[in-house]
Amino acid sequence: MFSIKFVIMKYTLGKEERLKSRKLIERLYEEKNSVKVFPLRMIFLQTKHTSDFPAQVGVSVSKRNFKLAVDRNRIKRLMRESYRLQKEIVYDNLDKPYVFMISYLGKQECTYDEMFLKMEKLLKRFVEETKNITNDEI
Repeated sequence: MFSIKFVIMKYTLGKEERLKSRKLIERLYEEKNSVKVFPLRMIFLQTKHTSDFPAQVGVSVSKRNFKLAVDRNRIKRLMRESYRLQKEIVYDNLDKPYVFMISYLGKQECTYDEMFLKMEKLLKRFVEETKNITNDEI
């Protein structure tokens, strides 16, 4: 039997769930709390944001490593898709609003299957890290 949370959650990544605020992005890079699972790095910040969702996410790929926009866009598409399908890992475990940016650090493209597995590891590590931070505050 499915839980109520599972039935209610949509597997979409709408406008409200995407990180667009320049001020939040600047604060995000100033604070520098991060988790890394090569080739992905997530920089996160616990803060209020305009959305009703528990998290807002942005993705980035370095122009230095991928000169062609076609390649950068493909990697960003893979990252967003793998996040979209696994975001319940984060949503089920967060009680405070977060914003985060996921960056691709690799110098070569990876397949969708590799991206999916790395994203899963990254999201689980992020949940562990946020639990450690909240336990330290208590």
